[in-house]
Amino acid sequence: MIKRTFILFVASWLLVLIQGYFEPVSAQKQFIVVLDAGHGGRDPGTHGVFSKEKHVALDITLRVGKLIEENFPDVKVIYTRKTDVFIELHERAAIANRNHADLFISIHVDGVKKTSAHGTSTFVMGLHKNDENLEVAKRENGVITQEENYTTNYQGFDPNKPESYIRICLEQKASLDLSLYIAAFIQDQFQNHAKRISRGVNQAGYLVLWQATMPAVLVETGFLTNPQEEKYLNSEEGKTQISTAIYHGFAAYKNQIEKKSSFVVNPLPDSLKTKSTPQQDELIYRIQVLSSDKAINTNAKKFKNYTDIREISDNKVYRYYVGEEKTYSAISSYLKLVREDFKDAFVVAFKNGEKITLQEAKEVESKLKNLETK
Repeated sequence: MIKRTFILFVASWLLVLIQGYFEPVSAQKQFIVVLDAGHGGRDPGTHGVFSKEKHVALDITLRVGKLIEENFPDVKVIYTRKTDVFIELHERAAIANRNHADLFISIHVDGVKKTSAHGTSTFVMGLHKNDENLEVAKRENGVITQEENYTTNYQGFDPNKPESYIRICLEQKASLDLSLYIAAFIQDQFQNHAKRISRGVNQAGYLVLWQATMPAVLVETGFLTNPQEEKYLNSEEGKTQISTAIYHGFAAYKNQIEKKSSFVVNPLPDSLKTKSTPQQDELIYRIQVLSSDKAINTNAKKFKNYTDIREISDNKVYRYYVGEEKTYSAISSYLKLVREDFKDAFVVAFKNGEKITLQEAKEVESKLKNLETK
């Protein structure tokens, strides 16, 4: 079960979204969408009892493309692959970049050790908020080790090091709001029309999204490791429902951004937000980067490398934090990078919203781990 969700659609964000991002698309510019079927060729992806991710993802992707082509003759659909071939991750994003695409959708099928795991997820680029999202990202990114010169192509990225994920997430900020919006449309279609269990809109460090310069999402259509979902995803009914849901998510997104008149952006329904597992103690680690007796504009130049700035004030002291992790090891990895900008930054722990010492936090963390393993 996913333990927590990232996305919060708040009023101030919506105002920025309406004013800054949803400008009418020029009638002269053809809308281009790049559809990316995950894995392929020598990279099978995850697998179930009788099927492989690369085949299921390709089938669904081709169906989505066909629906768009039939219903939106003004849209150009580009596929990263249409057959069972191996395409390097950096090349998938490069195809979208070279063609000046307006949208990038990467379609996958999930897989974990627990055969009971089920449901759909849609991911945008960002810091993973729980260990499960990190493990999925590691699995999807691990394919780069099959590529020649992968350390050069991905600027030294190591799919097994948490620090690598923090670095790429800090570097990729463009189009995040629009990525969240298309992700919400897709999840809404999965839940309300395809009647699938929604695991929410989430963030994680996917390399294929990192290098895309336009709104981009990665869709996990279900779990091949779940016997019931494997059967569903390989059935005609299942493939039709899933592909139609993604298509309708795309259609809703495109229709909204091309409206010339003003419109209301609906917040993400609570049903699409991933529910946190109730626990006795809620432990959060953050990194304090600055404190001041006067408020500091979070859009200030000193914060330019961060999209997760949080201001907390008490007794007329304003403190500024970045990061939000559940484990000390994860926040420590982030701290190494943050200190490149704020040399005096340090870790602060909160239990149920109240500040506690790091020693107390480590004891709570140990307690929570023991509860999870029981």
